[in-house]
Amino acid sequence: MTTNTLLTHIHQKVPLTEADNSLILPYFTPKLLRRRQYLLQEGAICTHLSFVAKGLVKAFNIDEKGIEHISLFGSEGWWISDFGSFVNAVPGMLNIDAIEDTELLMISRENYEELLQKIPKMERYFRILYQNSLVTKDKRLISSITDSAEEKYLGFANNFPQIVQRLPQNLIASYLGLAPETISRIRKRQAK
Repeated sequence: MTTNTLLTHIHQKVPLTEADNSLILPYFTPKLLRRRQYLLQEGAICTHLSFVAKGLVKAFNIDEKGIEHISLFGSEGWWISDFGSFVNAVPGMLNIDAIEDTELLMISRENYEELLQKIPKMERYFRILYQNSLVTKDKRLISSITDSAEEKYLGFANNFPQIVQRLPQNLIASYLGLAPETISRIRKRQAK
């Protein structure tokens, strides 16, 4: 299990010393997920934040009709969790499972709190992540209300070129709130 992806990601946001690096890594536990294996199921309490070192996961919920609604994809360099459940220690609203075989680095709530106290730079790192996450969620909400189906798809493809080719169109459609046939038509128009 590689830890280089995590350290590289942290270094892109905050400067760390070699001593910081060696202090950070023991707080994380590696976990392997096989394709279609759950990391978290709705109703369970999310006890870890998970960093995707390699692979691809999705966070979703299922409505009363059994339809899956994807709220987030996580690929290399992304964090994934049911954050409300993690922070408040309450049953989660999300399911998280692997789209591909995935390598995660996980940090428990206790280790997270201790890490933030022992290495203040990590508090800044997570604050930057949370700020970026809020901006991204705002943009996604506005796009879902105002953009056409084609604008939604093109925005997704432009913002996430590293994963758009790794995802089947039904998963992209679920994430964008569109029918898979709509994605197919948009792709055909773009190919012309």
